[in-house]
Amino acid sequence: MIVIKNSEQLKLMKEAGRITGEALLVAEDAIREGMSTKELDTVIRNYIEKCGAKPSFLGYGGFPGSACISINDEVIHGIPSPKKIIKAGDIVKVDVGALYRGYNGDAARTFAVGSVSEEAKRLIEATKESFYKGAALALAGNRIGDVGNAVQSCVEGHGFSVVREYIGHGVGAKLHEEPDVPNYGTSGRGPRLYAGMTIAIEPMVNAGVEKVKVLGDGWTVVTADGSLSAHYENTVAVTEDGPVLLTDVR
Repeated sequence: MIVIKNSEQLKLMKEAGRITGEALLVAEDAIREGMSTKELDTVIRNYIEKCGAKPSFLGYGGFPGSACISINDEVIHGIPSPKKIIKAGDIVKVDVGALYRGYNGDAARTFAVGSVSEEAKRLIEATKESFYKGAALALAGNRIGDVGNAVQSCVEGHGFSVVREYIGHGVGAKLHEEPDVPNYGTSGRGPRLYAGMTIAIEPMVNAGVEKVKVLGDGWTVVTADGSLSAHYENTVAVTEDGPVLLTDVR
């Protein structure tokens, strides 16, 4: 069932989104060469808890971290570890959720650490651009397929591929709600968007093939061909006045 939020619920979603977005800014400021992904995870957790919220991901389905931190060919769901050290030239995906007064924010960014390859730069920018192309169509009266088609067209126009096995989703009192929000699709198809819906639009984009696989830890998703992957996500509220990015706090 798709949940339509009222004005009070949207206010709480906005606060959860603000904390989530700020946690990503804190992560961006903290991330550095020589840091472990566990250290970065601790920085994120401390900030979320300081704000009176809880990390949405911690314990979710048994996930052991407060954030998903994925490096280079890791697409999503990387488990923070004291043994995984961030190096210069890495691209690091940080996916964060904050649960505040019963509502969740969900957002992700890809950070370049030091000097990265030209391919990595293009991939990060194309992924971000594809998010904004999709989010611009999160309009009351449009359909989910309009959003997905815009993301896919942008990504493929840059010569990259969209991950299809993992997709965006509704978000609210539950971290994952209906509807599914694929990063591909056909314009004019799929569930209709209504004011009061809140969705996580999250392009996951590979430099090589779209196919992915899950590592033996049961969580970490990597590209099938070892190519780089980037991720960009915001929680978006559909309103009568257009899309509102609840987790974009810059």
